Amino acid sequence: MRNRILHNNDEADPMGTVANLFDIAMVFAVALMVALVAHFNMTEVFSEEDYTIVKNPGKENMEIITKEGENIKRYTPSENQQSSQKKGKRVGIAYELDNGEVIYVPE
Repeated sequence: MRNRILHNNDEADPMGTVANLFDIAMVFAVALMVALVAHFNMTEVFSEEDYTIVKNPGKENMEIITKEGENIKRYTPSENQQSSQKKGKRVGIAYELDNGEVIYVPE
């Protein structure tokens, strides 16, 4: 009887291995998502603060993404210009200094 308690020779549960593989896959997926967010410096997406992101500034496929509270808005200038049949051109560049002052430089 003593030998029977120490060496439990019941059949192994085949679904136990599948459950362990699922757990490992979940841990790997979460670690991959955290690594991607950290790599692309997108931690502000998860913060409570409002923010504005400009993707591809000055190019034809530029996008402006704004978060205000719970609302996230996406603005693509090229799409809106085509739908309203208005066209424009770049007339200058604006720079924001460390003290918050904005300087406009016409081209």
